[in-house]
Amino acid sequence: MPPVAVPNEAPKKSLRVAIIGQSTFAAEVFKLLRRDGHQVVGVFTVLDKGNREDPLATIASQNAVPVFKYKTWRVKGKVIPEILEEYKSVNAELNVLPFCTQFIPMEVILYPQFQSICYHPSILPRHRGASSVNWTLIEGDKTCGLSIFWADDGLDTGPILLQRSFPCTIDDTVDTIYNKYLYPEGIKALSESVNMVANGTAPKIKQTEEGATYDPALFKPETHQIDWSKGGVALHNFIRGLDSSPGATTFIKPHNKEGVEESGEANIEIKFFGSSLWEGEYEAKGDKINIPGLKSPAVIHEAGLLITANDGVKLNIQRLKVNGKMICAQNFFKANKSKVSLELTEEEKVFVENARNIWKAILRIDVDNDTDFFESGAGSMDVVRLVEEIKDIVNIELKNEDIYMNTTFEDFFTVAIMTARGGSGNLEIEYDGVELDVNKMKIKFPTQLFINGEFVNTDSGKTLTLINPSDESVICKVQSASKDDVDKAVKAAHKAFEEGEWTKISARERGRILFNRSYGTT
Repeated sequence: MPPVAVPNEAPKKSLRVAIIGQSTFAAEVFKLLRRDGHQVVGVFTVLDKGNREDPLATIASQNAVPVFKYKTWRVKGKVIPEILEEYKSVNAELNVLPFCTQFIPMEVILYPQFQSICYHPSILPRHRGASSVNWTLIEGDKTCGLSIFWADDGLDTGPILLQRSFPCTIDDTVDTIYNKYLYPEGIKALSESVNMVANGTAPKIKQTEEGATYDPALFKPETHQIDWSKGGVALHNFIRGLDSSPGATTFIKPHNKEGVEESGEANIEIKFFGSSLWEGEYEAKGDKINIPGLKSPAVIHEAGLLITANDGVKLNIQRLKVNGKMICAQNFFKANKSKVSLELTEEEKVFVENARNIWKAILRIDVDNDTDFFESGAGSMDVVRLVEEIKDIVNIELKNEDIYMNTTFEDFFTVAIMTARGGSGNLEIEYDGVELDVNKMKIKFPTQLFINGEFVNTDSGKTLTLINPSDESVICKVQSASKDDVDKAVKAAHKAFEEGEWTKISARERGRILFNRSYGTT
């Protein structure tokens, strides 16, 4: 069935609304319904996670709206009588379910005068089920969307009230379509739908079974496993369909730069993120990773991990999560990474404390520099909230992946400050160097070439010997750049200038950065 679109309407009357659900999405719906003049008479949500209250419960409490927290609404398939009576006590005219992971009994769904409306992140009847956003991408759909429907006793089968559709590109991920479309447009769509119910103009369009799909939930770890026998496009779709949560997974045997430990078990868990189809040519000169199920080993190169599917299609992976730790894919074999140490300005110190308060509000715990965002109970919805709240206090655009790559508070505020300064968020700096004692000082400098943001050895294997002119002693040997090394450096610089972060800022901001770098200010 084609998407059902209707014009936005202002409400002609105020409804008594019960919101049943959770998350920042539901909290934003709460705020918008109240702005439209509706009375939220009760919020029904999940139990606290440790000390962390759901954002919907928090915003309701702040506005003196009754909050009810339930582990479950039913026991042995029947509604719990005490809970049903609590629900009835708020005397709602309409239930709104923005994002709800609990099973709500039909006694509750059908009780209000106008019954219940639900949000679903797909164009129903396609992609019914709990993992619809993931399957939209896994199936390679060129259109994504959302539906507001009237709840019934089926799985996302109720009559359609409103639908919205949006273009979906080959490189979209769960995060990108959620942030671009499903989150902001879903909030507005629920607001519009409640207004139509209030005005008596809300349609009930029966869903057709033609084109209906029921997709399995992707909650269990075994459903995240990559089937490497599939073609390259299908692999790309599966990886981006689980990006950034829960992550497409495989297991490999222990590796080092010399190769795979054949006697070892395939017990190293790797999750793949940031997939893109690779259209150019590439010489497989980098370090190799043998992935069970692939005919050819994956190759580490300057832009990530290049995978050749069994049908010959190539895809590039930007980020890996190895045994729980997120890294840039090109750094798979690298160790002993050193952190960037920042000298903070007074303004930046204020930002750090403001950011710490945001972490405290989200995590509901005291936050020190070593506090890990995800180990403290945060999830993907909290990442969205963190990015938005940081944007509200300082004029920087962080990406969700910045949080996934920098999970401790110190790493987080470091990457945020480096981004604000116009620098790179890459915290990993390592090099081969020499350390000398000179004039009662220890100095250390690299002996490698610096190409495309990292220190590397020359392809030629040649070195130059540095001589101390005062006593003709050997200071050290440094890498001697070949013609190929220079070509790589020039190409990297050209690409960075034409396509990198430099192109995303205004001429005024470029001038400010150059001035600051010239005079050593920030």
